[in-house]
Amino acid sequence: MKVVNLKQAILQAWKERWSAYQWAINIKKNCPKGATWDYINLADALLEQAMIGPSPNPLILSYLKYAISSQVSVLNEICDTVDLLQELCFSSVLPAAVPSCHGKAEECIGLCRALLGAVVWLLQGCAWYCERLRDPGALASGEASLRACQERLESLLLRTKNRALVHIARLEEQGKRRAICTPYHCAASWTNVEQALIKLTENLGSLTNQTLRSKLEECVSLVKSIPQMLCMQCEPPVQTSFPSVHAFVMLEGTMNLTGEIQPLVEQLMMIRRMQRIPAPLFVLEVWKACFTGLIESPEGTEELKWTAFTFLKIPQVLLRLKKYPQGERDFMEDVHVAFEYLLKLTPLLDKADQRCNCDCLSLLLQECNKLGLLSESNTAILTAKRTQDREHAPKLKTTENANIQPNPGLILRAEPTVTNILKTVDADHSKSPEGLLGVLGHMLSGKSLDLLLAAAAATGKLKSFARKFIKLNEFPKHITGEGSKSASVRALLFDISFLMLCHVVQTYGSEVILSEPSLSGEPPFFETWLLMCMPEEGKTLNPEHPCFRPEPGKVESLVALLNTSSEMKLVQMKWHEICLGTPAAILEVLNAWENGVLSVEAVQKITDNIKGKVCSMAICAVAWLVAHVRMLGLDEREKPQTMIRQLMTPLYGENTLQFYNERVVIMSSILERMCADVFQQTGQSLRGMAEGQQEPLPYRGLLPPRQPIRQALHTQFRLVLTKGWVDSHALHLFESLLHMGGVFWFTNNLVKELLKETRKEWAFRVVELLYSIFSLDLQQITLTLLGHILPNLLTDPAHWHSLADPPGRALAKLSVWSALSSYSSHHKLHTSVRQRKRQREDIEDYSSLFPLDDTQPSKLMRLLSSNEDEPAVLSSPGDRTMSSSLSAAQLHTVNMRDPLNRVLANLFLLISSILGSKTAGPHTQFVQSFIKECVECTEQGSRGSILQFMPFTMVSELVKLHVLAKPRVILSITDMTLPLGRRVAAKAIAAL
Repeated sequence: MKVVNLKQAILQAWKERWSAYQWAINIKKNCPKGATWDYINLADALLEQAMIGPSPNPLILSYLKYAISSQVSVLNEICDTVDLLQELCFSSVLPAAVPSCHGKAEECIGLCRALLGAVVWLLQGCAWYCERLRDPGALASGEASLRACQERLESLLLRTKNRALVHIARLEEQGKRRAICTPYHCAASWTNVEQALIKLTENLGSLTNQTLRSKLEECVSLVKSIPQMLCMQCEPPVQTSFPSVHAFVMLEGTMNLTGEIQPLVEQLMMIRRMQRIPAPLFVLEVWKACFTGLIESPEGTEELKWTAFTFLKIPQVLLRLKKYPQGERDFMEDVHVAFEYLLKLTPLLDKADQRCNCDCLSLLLQECNKLGLLSESNTAILTAKRTQDREHAPKLKTTENANIQPNPGLILRAEPTVTNILKTVDADHSKSPEGLLGVLGHMLSGKSLDLLLAAAAATGKLKSFARKFIKLNEFPKHITGEGSKSASVRALLFDISFLMLCHVVQTYGSEVILSEPSLSGEPPFFETWLLMCMPEEGKTLNPEHPCFRPEPGKVESLVALLNTSSEMKLVQMKWHEICLGTPAAILEVLNAWENGVLSVEAVQKITDNIKGKVCSMAICAVAWLVAHVRMLGLDEREKPQTMIRQLMTPLYGENTLQFYNERVVIMSSILERMCADVFQQTGQSLRGMAEGQQEPLPYRGLLPPRQPIRQALHTQFRLVLTKGWVDSHALHLFESLLHMGGVFWFTNNLVKELLKETRKEWAFRVVELLYSIFSLDLQQITLTLLGHILPNLLTDPAHWHSLADPPGRALAKLSVWSALSSYSSHHKLHTSVRQRKRQREDIEDYSSLFPLDDTQPSKLMRLLSSNEDEPAVLSSPGDRTMSSSLSAAQLHTVNMRDPLNRVLANLFLLISSILGSKTAGPHTQFVQSFIKECVECTEQGSRGSILQFMPFTMVSELVKLHVLAKPRVILSITDMTLPLGRRVAAKAIAAL
């Protein structure tokens, strides 16, 4: 074939009546790309020649179908040149308006724009023909053209692939607008689509053909669904119980009452999104956990803490949840339905009522009604139902009822009292501190202090409460001319505030005191003493520290004062200095006793003087003795422990200061917690002299004696799995094992427990339980899981068999849940008390594990390169081009010095290497499950934050997996806010 130009080639093809196949072969063979044979003008030339004459040339139009490299131009030319008034032309070119493209990313973006233009053109055609059919004299050919247009629009929109490409074009248009900060003009825009939709909807009512009308309405719905492609909800789970919600609420109520409300709300919302839990069942699970905690909590402080959590904190949590978007549902109705479900759990409610000696549900309903979570009518209906059910509930004996005050009622009354006390303490009491002393004395009586502290902790006022009492503890430093009465008041203010602060630290953690640094330059006395001298769990004290060694002259005078038979004088006494000097004085007395200088009676007299007036001196003395005893051998501890027992014994005499009995009760509680571990080591009794006065310390000594911790972990986990939920006792035991074994040991062994499960339903139950257990220290456990355990499993062929389904899929789910939760809370600076409490020295330095740039090979990738079978694929990042690891996180300038970001980036590099290798097996199945779980969680609104660390080049590898080769998956795994992300997605979707 000899031709001069493109037009001549078309004419020759028409004269010789080439078929479409011949046209495609000849044009490729004889018309190479270049200046003369530019394929960009091919569609224009074909359309121009086809439209010559009274009707379109069908033969030349058929050539458009095989102009594969010009599909974008075909669409653009059809939309630009074919007039809707020319019905014959319009009908003839419609078959050419369904494109496909296998080209470069830029060409695929062009296809997206062309598809958007085709949608606009077809919508305008439908609207125009609908409008014409309103005229009484409209021809039948108009309806035929409308049907043809509707069919072509329907065939285009029914394919998810095409809707996804139009969605990309819409986002591209928005991105262009933002980039140039001015109105962005293009041949077709989403605004044109919206305008055409409005016009089409207005004219649909005039159609008499109901079938055609309903099909057009379906097309309109398909177009309107394009912007919400990633917001479509999956089917909710069929289960009605969610152990992860239950266990997480149990963990927060047991260990984190002082935590802020917002992080708790966000974590609960994350769990709900990831598991797609319906709102009524979600709220029900929260209430079930609260009632379970009320029933099983140990008597005393722990019971009050759970009561405050249930009746004060959780209603506020639900109030925050109400502010989150609920879609078409009414959150108040969801809460009402949840209470309806809860009413059916009569044994649970009856047990809680017996424990609390009141109608717990009615009190909760009243609180929810006050906060606007329940309407008046629904509150009345639910209360009446519960009252009716309680008539058949078992009752406690009358005498028991009379002696038990309901804790829920006390807690609800204590909440406003906290506010009043804070105002009282804030007032100026420098002239008459006696009035303040009366308030403090009332707080010490009975369980008032624990009630007030629990109410303050649940409402977020405990830190402010502690600040006020630290300020009050500083007040006695300022001594002016004083008499014996004012000296007594000053000593009592110091002692009571010191005792209260020690009790707060032991009950709620030192972070309540230390989390807010003092505004003044010099730290307060109590903060200094707390840091240097007070024994706490996991804290090592040095009895030789300079803080225990004041000036020798002050120590000698203090020893002489304690050794006198006369009563200790209070006037002009500097109690802060006395407390700091007490440890050195105790050391002198102990040395004298051990060397035979002092008798037992003399030591008893000294200890009586220490605890006789100011209980804080006894606390400071025992704090040092505990640190000292820990440094001694078991055979050297007898005398120091005897001194501790002497200091713990209350001294009942006539010359004690006011409120001594109340102060001694708190002192004994503080000293018992302080010394429990030391006496447990020797197996000796601490409370021989006060047997029966103190309840056993809750959650102490949980680990079974003479049992390996690996066996203890296995046994406890099996018990939890059989039961189906985690109770507070199990949570404390798991925390002890985490603290003792370290993060890697703890996480690795629990993952092994998961990989043992070969039944699907049990494997996924383990995931829910482990996810909640991991919340004990989510950040560090996630780093270990993603940075150590998963790479080891994925890179060692000996472990690949353990990643087969269902345990492999369950591990993928657990990994994604942990990564998403950890990442979402990681950058909000919310760290719970339990996570700050322990120092982590067993986590490897992530800077050396995962280097910052691609020029130095990481340990992770060296693990990969150890496989000799595939040296080309499993290579270090230094051997990879930068483009192969480029991710959205790098374009967003995410801080890659952060350990979690670094671990996520390297995990996705490892996954990319696995996908690019030629070896398939359970490890590639795990990768497929991992990405699929990321996508499913992303669709629920978490926005796939961890997917931004995925290299862009990984998308082309993922679409080779059948399960992931779907348009919605591709849209989910690529960052559509970035131009590069849109191009990668367009290329991958166009190739499907």
